[in-house]
Amino acid sequence: MSAGASSARPPAVLAVNAGSSSLKFAVYPVQGADVGPAGLSGMAEGLEPGGQPVIRIQAPGQPAAKTVLALRAGESSFESALRAVISAVEQEGGVRLVAVAHRVVHGGTRFSASVRIDDATQAFLESLNPLAPLHQPHNLAGVKAFRKACPDIPQVACFDTAFHTTAPDLAQRFALPQSYFEQGVRRYGFHGLSYRYVSERLAAITPRGKGRLLIAHLGNGASLCAVHEGRSQGTTMGLSAVDGLMMGTRSGALDPGVLLHLLRQGMDGPALEKLLYKESGLLGVSGVSADMRTLRASTEPGARLAIDLFTYRVVRESGALVACLGGLDVLAFTGGIGEHDKALRADVGAALAYLGVRIDAAANSAADGSAAVPIHASDSTVEVWVVPTDEGLVAARDALALA
Repeated sequence: MSAGASSARPPAVLAVNAGSSSLKFAVYPVQGADVGPAGLSGMAEGLEPGGQPVIRIQAPGQPAAKTVLALRAGESSFESALRAVISAVEQEGGVRLVAVAHRVVHGGTRFSASVRIDDATQAFLESLNPLAPLHQPHNLAGVKAFRKACPDIPQVACFDTAFHTTAPDLAQRFALPQSYFEQGVRRYGFHGLSYRYVSERLAAITPRGKGRLLIAHLGNGASLCAVHEGRSQGTTMGLSAVDGLMMGTRSGALDPGVLLHLLRQGMDGPALEKLLYKESGLLGVSGVSADMRTLRASTEPGARLAIDLFTYRVVRESGALVACLGGLDVLAFTGGIGEHDKALRADVGAALAYLGVRIDAAANSAADGSAAVPIHASDSTVEVWVVPTDEGLVAARDALALA
């Protein structure tokens, strides 16, 4: 395509989330100084060494199209997926990319907002790999690949930790010697792009949205966040994304004595990391699956136990964060489980009835995650909402502003 034809295409921002074996992406058309809802979106999977790379691309209102990617000589699975994404964006999307927004899990203490990536920034972010070993290296592999493939397009890092830099000092500390805090051993919190989106959405659709919010981002990764006047006041994740709530395969918060006990029993660091990140949570407790939908359909006793423990942990941590807020104006559910599991929402709501939470059964049953909707009963003193998150939109807006 000629340069003239390329420049005539409408501008758009590509938001990407690179994982260990997948690459999620969405294209957000530029509309003036803002971006509109995602157009083309998709996911490339099977990118692990030896895997079979496959890409699924979906246009608005169309079924997803699946393509098995053919590797070129000397090309990695990730490079093949990157080539396919760029081709799809340019050919099927019919747009001209003006920026690429990268979801990066950790920005450390240096970054409280998204930043345009240069060599020095990338090097600093790589130094944070030990703080998020299962996420950060893969996020940055995506950054490196896109910078190489698209050197003339601004690349922007958008951090999951940035939203929580407004939390009070006490909410960021562990009860360890001060020297460790100064070395960066502190509570960072994650899912920040999601919390930012949901809090901004609530502020736009309900008068209480700028008040005291408890947002439950519940999915394979799960956490809670207390928000007041649009600013994080505390969250359940800490130094790492394994802290806090029970998750799909992650343990959540543990007595540190459990870790000391396992180490004394001969378990080494890699085995302990595998246990906490990949063998625990819903999967470990149930012995069945990490997927809440599978557990709901199962008759195995372990499945019921896992669901009950997951719910208990959400309720328990909710009480702690509401105490820090001094009350509650809005409870919001988001994430794959939060948006789609009506039984979980009902059970959490019933357990928080002492706060004035009342959920309307019909509204809760009808909420399917397709739109932001209220599900509280008329006599509820706390508003309850289901708000589908859009982390890519937040990232795309920041990338456009920095391009």
